[in-house]
Amino acid sequence: MRNLWLFILRNNAFFLFIIFESAAIVLLVQHNRYQKASVVNSANQITGTIYSKADQVSRYLMLGKVNDSLAMENARLRSRLENAFYDTDTTRVTIQDTVNLQQYTYITARVVNNTITYRSNWLTLNRGAADGVKSGMGIMGPHGIAGIIKDVSEHFSTAYSILHKDVRVSVKLDSSNNIGSLVWPGVNPMLAAMEDVPTHVQVNKGERLVTTGFSLFPEGTPVGTVVDVKRGGTKSFLGIDVKLATNFQQLQYVYIVVNKFQEEQEQLEEKLEQ
Repeated sequence: MRNLWLFILRNNAFFLFIIFESAAIVLLVQHNRYQKASVVNSANQITGTIYSKADQVSRYLMLGKVNDSLAMENARLRSRLENAFYDTDTTRVTIQDTVNLQQYTYITARVVNNTITYRSNWLTLNRGAADGVKSGMGIMGPHGIAGIIKDVSEHFSTAYSILHKDVRVSVKLDSSNNIGSLVWPGVNPMLAAMEDVPTHVQVNKGERLVTTGFSLFPEGTPVGTVVDVKRGGTKSFLGIDVKLATNFQQLQYVYIVVNKFQEEQEQLEEKLEQ
């Protein structure tokens, strides 16, 4: 305390100058409209800038909750899409709400681990048996198919990515309904291949690929687009390169497909193997 008083006494002239200068500025601002308006505007600008930065930080910290909310809303909307219903009237081609049964629902999940550099890539999701997840369920990203559930624990699940050597998905050309199989050659995480398409089929660059009704996904789910078609030689099938709709390098949220009729179908098909 003694040193503080000595410091103030040694610099009393400076502190008096600060006090008088501050008092002069206050009197100037209070009794002059122009200076008062200038100070108020400057203060508002500074305050506004501070609030804006604080709001940006707050919104950034809230991104996780916002993304979770949006993912849940997207899952709810997906469950209302036309291909999420089963048509109970065999005489109808188009689906009518009055005869629909809900076939597909979706469980939102966050990707907590993801590989893209191996020959057999996989995903880890923050949803498990407690959330209704079972082995064999399909996984969709925001833009297209993403993988297949392999193993499930109480609160987590692991899945084969589409970028896996053992994964084959039944797909078709959206324009002609010609069916083939989607596989990953193991090179580029953005590119896959469509196999089993005969050479007489006309396939054009830019055509969309979607899932068939033989897959784990609702029929018509986006898969990707054709970027190259190879013909010629002695092979009976075309070589078709496909740009995947799902960008696995940026995949954060997915939808686990719950097919309400899957167990019934599997039990019936098991009888054929007996």
